[in-house]
Amino acid sequence: MASKNPARPNILFILSDDQGAWAMRCAGNEEMVTPNLDRLSASGIRFDNFFCASPVCSPARASILTGRIPSQHGVQDFLRAGNAAFLPGDGLEIDYLQGQPTYVELLAEDGYECGLSGKWHIGHAALQRAGFSFWNVHAAGGGHYYEAPMILNGERYQPDEYVSDVITDNALGFLDSQLGSDTPFSLNVHYTAPHAPWGRDEHPEAVFDDFHNNCAFDSVPDEPMHPNQLAKEPTAATVGDTPENRRIALSGYFAAVTEMDRNIGRMLDWLEANGLRESTLIMFMADNGMSMGHHGIWGKGNGTYPPNMYDTAVKIPSLASMPGSVPQDLVCDRLLSQYDVMPTLLGYTGVDNPHADGLPGRDFSPVLRGESLGDSTPVFVFDEYGPTRMIRTRSWKYVHRYPDGPNELYDLGGDPMETANIVDDPAYAGRVDALREELESWYARYADEVMDGAKQAVYGRGQIGLVGSDEYSKPFADDVALQSASES
Repeated sequence: MASKNPARPNILFILSDDQGAWAMRCAGNEEMVTPNLDRLSASGIRFDNFFCASPVCSPARASILTGRIPSQHGVQDFLRAGNAAFLPGDGLEIDYLQGQPTYVELLAEDGYECGLSGKWHIGHAALQRAGFSFWNVHAAGGGHYYEAPMILNGERYQPDEYVSDVITDNALGFLDSQLGSDTPFSLNVHYTAPHAPWGRDEHPEAVFDDFHNNCAFDSVPDEPMHPNQLAKEPTAATVGDTPENRRIALSGYFAAVTEMDRNIGRMLDWLEANGLRESTLIMFMADNGMSMGHHGIWGKGNGTYPPNMYDTAVKIPSLASMPGSVPQDLVCDRLLSQYDVMPTLLGYTGVDNPHADGLPGRDFSPVLRGESLGDSTPVFVFDEYGPTRMIRTRSWKYVHRYPDGPNELYDLGGDPMETANIVDDPAYAGRVDALREELESWYARYADEVMDGAKQAVYGRGQIGLVGSDEYSKPFADDVALQSASES
């Protein structure tokens, strides 16, 4: 019956889509309805300073799986093409991670049975790979919540049901198949929630209407539209440019989180009913953060052009739980990142990584065991979106845009909401120089010369093709209609 040995645990890795760190009740937002995420937090660790590797989905997802930053794996933006041949503009079917080892492959080689249910969005969705023996995935990576296109055994199917339910049903099917096995499993469950669209017809009406009619949404700032807000196509995300549009967008967003949470509860109940909760490490996080009016932005890093690196875009919710092994009801404030996920999961399971050289991540599995990280605690965390790069400490954030700005500096100790850019204040020139030197030194150490995002044209409108190809990152003025076929 899978693994009942906490020393060789099963893994359930749950990934949400466009969820800000602020969007959980256990993180202090009492308007959110997240009893099962709160249940994970109470029975484990909530990480209060966890950051994405890039504030947009495809690069972040590639970093989670490979341990590489975008300037190493070459996925620089969300993928507008190369996912599935039957989608508009996606006939390329590109394997963006070809030749790049994943932590899942290493677990599989060590005897784990590995499955993926839900969003892939790193190219060629019909091609089963990356170490997964079970492959039931979303064909595109985003889109409508009902009648979502899915792929199983290389073939497209289109169930009528709500996509969060479909993804969970498929995940539970995989879990049921493990009951007759004595080997551990590693299951990735990647939701498309709470990504747009957020209209009433996209989500269960009773849940949407409850938020629309009864929630004040005081937990979300109501600010004027940011001057750099990236224009949305008519079929893309709702932007809160009017009071009613704001209420519609937030109602749909909150409803999507609530329904995803309900489905997470179904998997927790299954593990408990089958006696596997104490031998299954559950890790939950989002691919990137999300601004839902924060700073006047509706979107993540590509909610604006040039891309933004506000904490609402780069900080993500993150939880870990395994009762009896992982400390319970603990908040960890260490600076951690998605490029730490691969070494941590391998470290926790005791699986060697022969590809560790040249990877930037740190193994924080001692925290999961209730131990100290000691001197290995990172002082800085880094983020990138093409030529926009960030270095962050507990108290300072510096954003550098190649080749010539605009750059930003925030005193997070005195200005945690990042309202005052003080990069041009002469009093902070030394701070800027020191942070920029640290940032450039770090990226020089890890960036691949060919894949280096600082040298790429990334507009926040999506990537087409491999780095160096003729189609790579067409300017956002070209073929913008393709955006709605893949991701807003």
